[in-house]
Amino acid sequence: MDARTHVIELAGAVDLYSAPEFKELLLGVIDAGKSHVVVDLSQATFIDSTTLGVLVGAVKRLRSEDGALALVCTQPSITKVFEITGLDEVFAIHATREDALSSVAESGSA
Repeated sequence: MDARTHVIELAGAVDLYSAPEFKELLLGVIDAGKSHVVVDLSQATFIDSTTLGVLVGAVKRLRSEDGALALVCTQPSITKVFEITGLDEVFAIHATREDALSSVAESGSA
């Protein structure tokens, strides 16, 4: 997107088997200096606790570096996972990529 913003789009099931690849990609983006990250889950059909752990680790790391992470989530079943776990209070969850990008941009300008 730009020097500090990156979007990662996930599709299908993001679970125990694919989460390590997602983690490697996400940490690589952060290590490359991107401090504003949007994870687009609008094409994901399933996420599990491993995926949630990757996201929690990333948001903690980004926040400690004055960065931000936002999610795009349009699937009710995935949104429900965040609500049930209380992680909807941790993550900025948006219905569109544009809203998520605006969210991380605003958080970085404070």
